[in-house]
Amino acid sequence: MTITNKANRQVTPRKQVAIPPMPDYNARVLAYLAGAAIIVSGILTGHFDAELIWLIPGAMLWPHLLYFTVRYFNKQRNPVIRHRLLLIDAILAGPIIVLLDFSLVPTLLFILMMNFSFIIVGGMKSWLYGNLAWFTSICISSLYFGLQLAPPTPIIVSIVSGISTGIYICVTAYYTHQQARALVHAKSLIQHQREQSITLSHKLAKYLSPQVWQSIFTGERDVRLETQRKKLAVFFSDIKGFTELSEEMEPESLTELLNTYFNAMSQIALKYGGTIDKFVGDSIMIFFGDPTSRGAKEDTLACVAMGIDMRKRMKVLRQKWQSQGIRTPLEIRMGISTGYCTVGNFGAENRMDYTIIGKEVNLASRLETLAEPGEILVSYETFSLVKDMVMCRDKGEITVKGFSRSVPIYEVVDFRREIGANQSFMEHETAGFAMYLDTGKIGTGEKDQIVRALESAAQKLKDSEDID
Repeated sequence: MTITNKANRQVTPRKQVAIPPMPDYNARVLAYLAGAAIIVSGILTGHFDAELIWLIPGAMLWPHLLYFTVRYFNKQRNPVIRHRLLLIDAILAGPIIVLLDFSLVPTLLFILMMNFSFIIVGGMKSWLYGNLAWFTSICISSLYFGLQLAPPTPIIVSIVSGISTGIYICVTAYYTHQQARALVHAKSLIQHQREQSITLSHKLAKYLSPQVWQSIFTGERDVRLETQRKKLAVFFSDIKGFTELSEEMEPESLTELLNTYFNAMSQIALKYGGTIDKFVGDSIMIFFGDPTSRGAKEDTLACVAMGIDMRKRMKVLRQKWQSQGIRTPLEIRMGISTGYCTVGNFGAENRMDYTIIGKEVNLASRLETLAEPGEILVSYETFSLVKDMVMCRDKGEITVKGFSRSVPIYEVVDFRREIGANQSFMEHETAGFAMYLDTGKIGTGEKDQIVRALESAAQKLKDSEDID
């Protein structure tokens, strides 16, 4: 047992030596010794014919003969051989019981020992075949040797039979009990290790995208250097004004702000099924289409929807930060491109990075750089896949390294269903006032509270006008 400091105690399960089951050789020797003792007591009391004395050396030698024969053929660990040898013992018991003239107590105790062995070695199936074997053997032996019944068993023979059988059963039961304890302990160790593995896997999941982690731990993906070409939707974003803010704020406060931002954006990315590739400074790289994909159109639409949701969430965060005294207006800008990329594990055998490369990645990064604060720029491929659902504005063409022609780009305005009289959200922001309202996300019980808050705010504005 190991104990850490008082603040964090950790108890390690005590190691125990696993007790193997009683070897078949030892069990067979003990069983035949018990049989030999019963026969000796019967011969000495005159209950058995003295000519049966040859059974005693036979019972002493038979287990060793079987052991060395099986060992010679290297079959001692073969479960099929174990069951067949047990059936041979059951068959041999038949003529022995007949030769002992079915002496009641020895016969019953022989059958008891055999049934005990059948169940321990092979369960109910072995028990069924074993009983069938000795019963058939008794019937055939009775036809061959004749059927005779012995007189009542003498008390000495009964005592020796009971003690011999009792010793065999107790010793065998002891080994079985020890084996059961070892199995229970092994099960507890396995459970403990399983819990540790689950805890560790959950910790490691923090460093991987959930989709990647899931594919690795379910065996769908091998951890090896391999890549493939896939059509992906690639997303880049960063915060406009972050550099200026980093010069004004203390590192601790800046770290807290950045972690709040990343946490909010990550939740949105996972909500839409994006694979988070990396965080670099204040930038985020996400892609859709691997390791799981719903098709290029659905993946691209999910990526654009994620960007729109992030833009809305950024307004909420900006209001929160302004209330905390952060005067620099932080805006998110985003770039999205759709096309074929190389995706997979890059690096070395002992250190890999699951990521993507290709000109579409460069294009998405370039679009993010060109975007104005609060703007989402997309490539023509992206626009063509989402234009029926998303309103976009033509922004002309740009020249990008790796592309032989100029690339048409578009600005994402919003979902078509949100534009016009049916839009579910509205926003307004000026000095001293900021509002973001999304009716689609407001619960029934919250509407009355919001209405009262707006009415109270309107009344204060009217009162301030009267004072002026």
